[in-house]
Amino acid sequence: MKRLVCAAMLAAGTLVSGCGFHLRGEASLPFDTIYLNITNDAQFEAELKRSIIAGSKTKVVDKAADAQAVLQGGPGVHEKVILSLSSAGRVSEYTLRYRFSFKVNDNTAHDFIHPTEIVLTREMTYNDAQVLAKETEEQVNYRDMQHDAVQQVLRRLAAAKLSTADDQK
Repeated sequence: MKRLVCAAMLAAGTLVSGCGFHLRGEASLPFDTIYLNITNDAQFEAELKRSIIAGSKTKVVDKAADAQAVLQGGPGVHEKVILSLSSAGRVSEYTLRYRFSFKVNDNTAHDFIHPTEIVLTREMTYNDAQVLAKETEEQVNYRDMQHDAVQQVLRRLAAAKLSTADDQK
């Protein structure tokens, strides 16, 4: 029985690694230190800070002067747009949007990442009989979109390039 279980685990491991699956691992950010300046969105800033600390060797510092890179971002914007109406004229679907704008520069205002906007969307059905459930679903969708935006910011930070003296000429 042990051999059968071991063989099954080995086969599953081979299938998973054969499809290209790898654990995400540690992000390699090109900055040793970073300062986060996200206005009016403490929740997004906390999640991004936690992700940088847990997933990279980069340190998040408390002063912009001490940082090799400064991430400046506005608050995440939530939008809710009617997607479709029922035959009775009631809303049957919404499109939820989450927008986050940011840029990354150094202390001399040289941009590592030019002003960028991340836009995420989700479609959500709506039913008047399930108002509380749909409100909860909307909040969960916005939370998931915020998490996705944090992951996209991390990937863009990892792809950023440090400036050299030749780049600034």
